[in-house]
Amino acid sequence: MVKRQFDYEKKYQELQEKVKELREMSKTFNIDLSGEIKSLEARMESLREEKYKNLSPWEKILLVRNPERPTSYDYIKFFCDEWIELHGDRLYGDDRAIIGGIGILEGQPLTIVGHQRGKDTKDNLLRNFGMPHPEGYRKVYRLLLQAEKFNRPVVTLVDTQGAYPGIGAEERGQAWSISQLLMTLAKIKVPVVSIVTGEGGSGGALALAVADRLLMLSNAVFSIASAEACASILWKDLQRVEEMAEAMKITAFDLHKLKIVDEIIEEPLGGAHKDFETTANNIKVSLKKALAELLSRDIDEILEERYNKFRNVGRFVENGSEKP
Repeated sequence: MVKRQFDYEKKYQELQEKVKELREMSKTFNIDLSGEIKSLEARMESLREEKYKNLSPWEKILLVRNPERPTSYDYIKFFCDEWIELHGDRLYGDDRAIIGGIGILEGQPLTIVGHQRGKDTKDNLLRNFGMPHPEGYRKVYRLLLQAEKFNRPVVTLVDTQGAYPGIGAEERGQAWSISQLLMTLAKIKVPVVSIVTGEGGSGGALALAVADRLLMLSNAVFSIASAEACASILWKDLQRVEEMAEAMKITAFDLHKLKIVDEIIEEPLGGAHKDFETTANNIKVSLKKALAELLSRDIDEILEERYNKFRNVGRFVENGSEKP
């Protein structure tokens, strides 16, 4: 990956220098070189497009960790005509690494919860870099029960490195709070749609990803653990992180092939942060379609399908065929 990245940067920089040189010549000698400049710019755009359409799994991990990438709150503000954020787990406190509340999407009330990263250092400290404590997951649990009581569909937005692994979090029941969510989402009697918008890491991400429909942005990743952790644990060698990322099958394409992800939502060239409105609108279209389909069906049928869906996870190998 490093060599490929270097080759791309070198070629792109060479074209940039040529364009700059032609612009200076055009200005100095008062000659029209617009045709040549346009041709080189087209080659630059083609090179850029080729790069972003062929990102390696590790390159996608680095892309979704970009601090400019949209957060759950950005998407919620775009989707919802109205939004009321709700706070606290009623047991310990309010975890800012997870946001949740009630939103109205074109007249349809929804309970929406999601991981929330920070935009800068100060915000990241407030949000604990998007890594929830157990009270964050208990907040989600509370909102799920409320959604079921008032028959509101649930939408979850997944974007976290994982649950916070600190001693305090473990003392307050991190593992139990996640397992409680997994059980609740598996049996909750309302439709659930989950969208992986960035980095879906470990059980902290899985806690919000048990859903009737799992959607995923094209550059997003979803894995049992980070590539760095797996390389360190299995190979005792952090230098093999790129190889591990490839082996883990963490991209939207790989997971769709394995029948874990139901739909891939395309991002603009360069990633979601390059064109937020297009990305958010693409998500909104897919979300509305998934909700409309689920809301047209009987809840008992949805629950049976949900059970069978997760019962069958693991029966599929890479080529998509079932194990005997």
